[in-house]
Amino acid sequence: MKFFLHGKHLEVISEKVRAYGFSVVENPEEADLILCYGGDGAMLGAAALYPHKIKFPLRDEETAPLCSEHSVDMQLQMFKEDKLHITELPRLCGEACGKRLFGINDIFIHNRIHVSAMRYDVRIDGELYGREIVGDGVGVSTVHGSTAYYRSITHSIFRTGIGLAFSNSTELVNHLVLPEKSRIDITVLRGPCEMVADNYPESISLQEGDNATIMLSGETTPVLGLDAFMCPLCRKMRHELRKTSVDRKGSRI
Repeated sequence: MKFFLHGKHLEVISEKVRAYGFSVVENPEEADLILCYGGDGAMLGAAALYPHKIKFPLRDEETAPLCSEHSVDMQLQMFKEDKLHITELPRLCGEACGKRLFGINDIFIHNRIHVSAMRYDVRIDGELYGREIVGDGVGVSTVHGSTAYYRSITHSIFRTGIGLAFSNSTELVNHLVLPEKSRIDITVLRGPCEMVADNYPESISLQEGDNATIMLSGETTPVLGLDAFMCPLCRKMRHELRKTSVDRKGSRI
């Protein structure tokens, strides 16, 4: 089995991978799968760069504590014993100005000048939903991404469909959970703006009068061992570590 390594501190995971009898290659095209070592960002980055390759995400134990069932060694052993299953994560597509972006978490359009709000119209499946909305941004999330930026805006998550969220609108605009086949069209009335996907560094610039479309692409990207990577107990341990770190900083003031 040939692994291509993606992320940081790769010398650490490289030794472990070889210790379990797997090989490491320098060319991702030659690899059987992409091992993403780090955190959510490492997995999102690998999904953008290698959408059709199987991604095997592992958290860096030096920065993210893991429960006893999901240590790096345990997950590598589970992989070796074929105990991990593949999840096909849907990919969103954002299209504007003849360009496309893809994301497994979310695609958002933001104001580029932070002291000036964007103004825009929103249509859902061709019908006008919001006219001349003023705010910092608007975006669409997958179920997987609903626990990330979408949750920070709406204070909610969802289990089916796609989510439409409005960031810091000057007037009340209801966030929505829409059917998976929905098409969201955004017309920029005042910019400049940019469309971004996940943590991908590339973006699409939008100006006044530009139109953007966001919808599910119909494609998926395969991720191995997602349940272990998203373990609730591991997540709780990370939150407790961060809280302890904040409390310690506060106690020194």
